[in-house]
Amino acid sequence: MQIKSLLDLGWSHFFQSQLDLDLLNTQLPFRVISVQRNLIECLGFDQNGQLKQLSLSTYFWRNESPEAHPTVGDWLMLALDSESQHSESQHGFEPQQLLDRKTRIQRKAAGRETYIQMIAANIDTLFITTSCNEDFNLNRIERYLAIAAESSIHCVLVLTKKDLCDEPQVYVDQVTASHPLLPVELVDATCHESVLALKQWIGQGQTVALVGSSGVGKSTVTNGLKDSFDQATAPIREGDKKGRHTTTSRSLHYLPSGGLLLDTPGMRELQVVDSEAGIQQAFDDISSVAKRCRFADCQHQSEPGCAVMAEVDAGRLDQRRLDNYQKLLAEQLRNNESIAERRQNDRALGRFYKQAQQSAKRFKSNE
Repeated sequence: MQIKSLLDLGWSHFFQSQLDLDLLNTQLPFRVISVQRNLIECLGFDQNGQLKQLSLSTYFWRNESPEAHPTVGDWLMLALDSESQHSESQHGFEPQQLLDRKTRIQRKAAGRETYIQMIAANIDTLFITTSCNEDFNLNRIERYLAIAAESSIHCVLVLTKKDLCDEPQVYVDQVTASHPLLPVELVDATCHESVLALKQWIGQGQTVALVGSSGVGKSTVTNGLKDSFDQATAPIREGDKKGRHTTTSRSLHYLPSGGLLLDTPGMRELQVVDSEAGIQQAFDDISSVAKRCRFADCQHQSEPGCAVMAEVDAGRLDQRRLDNYQKLLAEQLRNNESIAERRQNDRALGRFYKQAQQSAKRFKSNE
């Protein structure tokens, strides 16, 4: 199936409503399909209606905050330089506007950096990918669910390597016990027929993102859905069953059957930020019970009249799940505070530079 219109690339009324008709006479929408260190790859249609892939320099966004930098899945409005209208050079296209994101996947930047890093934008469905071995981790799955819930992204859990596991249903049962409404697909990523079951979640013009640790089979799943072997794959380490990095950058792929698939590198660190609503939604059973606690600010530890601890004591709520809920809330609060402090410092530094420039101008005028 070929890309015939913007609808095939995920364009919708949400993005159309941000524009007026006159704007479309001078600017063209392009979707970001890859972000490198210095280049952003975009795909769209030129003024002649021909599908065109462009490379834009990240220099255009040098003065923007990290959150405002384009990420994979974003939509950019590009203006065609009047002097370049009859030129085939892609440098004639100038970025004008980054359209508002319908959804986003974000995290606190890895390491000691205190800013929000965008992982992907305008995702319809998230394939949370993990394997039926030592990589399986309910806490990590819930972390992804909270991040996705913050933007109302639909989630599907993809359990891979079922062919290498004697009892894969055990992993399914662990998930459904805590998240009975979460769809679960059990696949052998090396078997084409098995991977085909995932296509039911990828409609025409829909964008699906694959997330998970290294070595769980994301690239193999991508190859199966694309009917190709573009994405490099590598076996897991036998010693600890941990994966090797094979995908090194995020990229958006158009599928032969329609829809778009975003593959991401395995992420060792995925700290939540600005996601309290998502955490509450991912743990809605705890949030609902917490409303019955005696104290509104109950921390669900040793307070009298704690309805949540009563559920744990009665065996109706898993202590692991409560611990993870509290851990994620504390983490996002801590990260929010550090990022707010960074922004405040950046604003203060900006005011200092502005005042210094004004003083320099006054000094020159008095000479």
